Amino acid sequence: MIAANILIIDDDRDVLETARMFLKQEFTNIQIEENPERIPTLVRSNEYDVILLDMNFKKGVNDGEAGFYWLNQILTYDSQAVVILITAYGEVDLAVKAMKNGAVDFILKPWKNQKLLGTILSAIQLRKSKKEVEKLKVTQEKLADAMDLPFQDFIGGSAAIERVHEIIDRVASTDANVLILGENGTGKELVARELHRKSQRKSNVFISVDLGSITETLFESELFGHVKGAFTDAKHDKPGRFEIASGGTIFLDEIGNLTLPLQSKLLTVLQNRKVQRVGSNVAIPIDFRLICATNMPLHEMVYEKNFRQDLLYRINTVEIRVPPLRERAEDLPLLLDFFLQRYTLKYKRPGIRIDKSIINKLQKYPWPGNIRELQHAVERAVILCDSKVIQSSELLLTTTRPLPKKDNHPVTLDDMEKQFIQQSLQDHNGNVSTTARTLGMTRTALYRRMKKHGLH
Repeated sequence: MIAANILIIDDDRDVLETARMFLKQEFTNIQIEENPERIPTLVRSNEYDVILLDMNFKKGVNDGEAGFYWLNQILTYDSQAVVILITAYGEVDLAVKAMKNGAVDFILKPWKNQKLLGTILSAIQLRKSKKEVEKLKVTQEKLADAMDLPFQDFIGGSAAIERVHEIIDRVASTDANVLILGENGTGKELVARELHRKSQRKSNVFISVDLGSITETLFESELFGHVKGAFTDAKHDKPGRFEIASGGTIFLDEIGNLTLPLQSKLLTVLQNRKVQRVGSNVAIPIDFRLICATNMPLHEMVYEKNFRQDLLYRINTVEIRVPPLRERAEDLPLLLDFFLQRYTLKYKRPGIRIDKSIINKLQKYPWPGNIRELQHAVERAVILCDSKVIQSSELLLTTTRPLPKKDNHPVTLDDMEKQFIQQSLQDHNGNVSTTARTLGMTRTALYRRMKKHGLH
């Protein structure tokens, strides 16, 4: 016996009883109904794997209108319903038309039992597939929401942040390419995800790619995919990030890190909206919303011929600059409170607060690591605080203190950053990984800044 709930609707009692007697030998539950007026009640109160529906319910009327009407009613109450039409030989054209309106198949009266059984078994499998697809879709949406949770809090009410929100609201509903500029730790991915959440692609995937972490040899395989046998470790076909993002949004972070040859390959894909997997000559069409981000001065890099001008034009239909924390110091109390709530809950230390007397000092600190540095500072303070009140700014700035100026001469921001990184490396005995974690940045980003300041 196959576990299935089957409903048969026909005004001919003999047809109903014949079908029930045969099908009850194969399936667990067979329900028959002569009166189509009961369809709404039945469909609302039961879940059927398959519904067999007659095309006509009045003697002498063979136009199939009743069948069309009740098919529409069934699909209104259950859009995933699997309906098989029961029809006579002369009504095949009507049945085909009804299939275009949502029926999945039809059987002819009088039917052969094995044909009827095979049609129902196929329909049950279709119903199962529909339910699995629906479950997968809901699961994907839930997973996407869960993955977005750490990125859903864009805290701040300063004029600088309000301007960012204003641009997001204007641009999100379009498919315009967006370039997000800002220092490390300012929240560029927050902006990208907010653009996606407010876009017409929000029900599809958001794929984030850190270009700074992809080696040049793996660039094409990761972004464009590969076919089995394309290289030594290619043991099966693999779609690239662009293919996976098709229909949704792809976020290319650290785009300023790409070498000129890789920029050229990326530009070709952006222009053609097609990718070729490594080892294949087949061009695969892709449809995506492009958002890029970088902390590097792309316009200066174009002038210095380190970044392609045509690629810059392609990716920055709209530019959004995310301000560093030092330019939105008025948001600091809100951010402190937000991270304090998060980490007192995480570490089960309720009631800890920050003394208001140190807020002013914290607002004057330049926060070179921006929001990420602040986040790590609050987490560390919650862990180390031995009372209910964080009263010393040093507890928040233990390893992220501003460095003294040399010879009392004014220094540039670059000078401060260099001294800051030098001191942090010394504090961690030259361990780059530990230093990067403390500063709230990736090892790649730290190496890049060390190279910039001649510290490697």
